[in-house]
Parts: sequence; C-alpha cells; structure tokens
Amino acid sequence: MVELHNRAADLHALLDDLRAEGEALDDLVADLPAEQWARATPAEGWTIAHQIGHLLWTDRAALTAIRDPEAFRAAVVEAFADPLGFVDSGAAELAQLPATDLLGDWRKTRNELALALADVPQGTKIIWYGPPMSAASMATARLMETWAHGGDVADALGVARTPTARLRHIAHLGVRTRDFAYIIRDATPPAEPFRVALTAPDGSEWTWGPDDARQTVTGPALDFCMLVTQRVHRADTALVATGADADAWLDFAQAFAGPPGAGRAPGEAVS
Repeated sequence: MVELHNRAADLHALLDDLRAEGEALDDLVADLPAEQWARATPAEGWTIAHQIGHLLWTDRAALTAIRDPEAFRAAVVEAFADPLGFVDSGAAELAQLPATDLLGDWRKTRNELALALADVPQGTKIIWYGPPMSAASMATARLMETWAHGGDVADALGVARTPTARLRHIAHLGVRTRDFAYIIRDATPPAEPFRVALTAPDGSEWTWGPDDARQTVTGPALDFCMLVTQRVHRADTALVATGADADAWLDFAQAFAGPPGAGRAPGEAVS
C-alpha cells in the first residue's frame, strides 16, 4: 500500500509540473494580438500558431490513446502512410484556427489529458507512436514537448525563459531514451551503462547511472535538455563526454518518438 501511495503521489506531482509547464507557455501567448500568432519560429515553416497547434494535436492524440486505443491504432496506420509529413500536416491544419479558438481548445484539451492520465490504472501501458508508455512516461513526454515547443515560441518572441526544476523530468527522459536513439537509427545500443551527471538550475547535481561507469556525460542540465530535444547543436553546449560511446551519443540523442531529426546547426540555439 505504501508503494502504491508513493507512485500515486509521484504521478500527482508530475502532473502538477505538466500543468505548470503548459501554463508557462500559455502566459507567453495569452495576450498576443492575433497577427502575432503568424510570427515565424525556429522550426522551418512553423509559426507560433503551428507550435500551439502541434501541442493541441498531440494532446488530442494522447487522449485518444487513453480513451479509445482501437481508434488510436487506426489513426497510427493512417499517419504512417505519410510518416514524414503527418506531424506537419496536423500542426498546419490546426494553425488555421482563429487564435482564440486554438488557445481555448489547447487549454481544454491539456487539462482533460492531465485528468485522464491521473486515472490510468497502475501498470497500464498507453499505446503510442513509439513504444507503449506508462501514465508517468506519457506525462513526462508531454512536459518535454511543451517545454521544447515553448522554447521555440519564446525564441520567436525574443523572450528569455528562466530554467526550472521541471527540467529534471526532461533530462530523465533524455537518459531513458538513450537506447531508442540508437535503435531508431538501426544501430546497436552500447551494452554498458552511461553515467550522466548534470548541474541543475539551483546548482545541485542530478545523476543517472553507476558512479564507476567508463562512459560519462557531464554539464548543465539546461544544455542537456536542449540537446535531447534537438533545440541546440552540441557545439553550442557546455556538455562534456568521456568515452567514445558517450561522445557519439551526444551527436544524435533524442528524447522524442518519431524519425530522427536533423537538429539545429551551430549558432541556432533557442534562447
């Protein structure tokens, strides 16, 4: 009973952070004049409306995966008929909505998703475009995407965001998806574990992996999170890799499902 209580408390705290990340992005766009939603962001061809449209589209998909897995499977088959274009198509379609409608729908949907995730039975795996996920993993993935696309919006608006402790969720996902980043590139993941030690926004240290690992990654948590969401080129980070495998991983690490991305060129980091 204690273990189940702890898991429920952890999920509750995670969902609070997911809501907070959504609210932080909401604050950036809530008072934007309608014409400002057409401002270009660092993602080629994507405006602010595309960024919010993408988050809405993905939150809707997550809700469908939870509430109607069979309908989601059918949607996956349809989406994978255009594996490199269905994400852009979904964002483009929703970006055509009036800004007030788009924002209102995103607010409603992200709230419904948080409530739905809270009700997912312990041990249940939610079907997804990549490997099936627990409610906690889905919440972490949604937080990661909200933060990453929020960075694109902030960059378009010339706003510098203050890093928060919520980055720990994104860093954790970045570490957990190490093998996925290899597999999606038809490569074999290294057999030995890596040690990842990151400096948190408050100066404390977040760590993963054994202390005596030969392959290590160290540096600022913010840089690592930007790297695994492909919002920065590794040359523009202060990350340090020790070991050939760890060094190679930083060239293609990704914390998101879907085809490998091209990432950002040097000097194109989100602010």
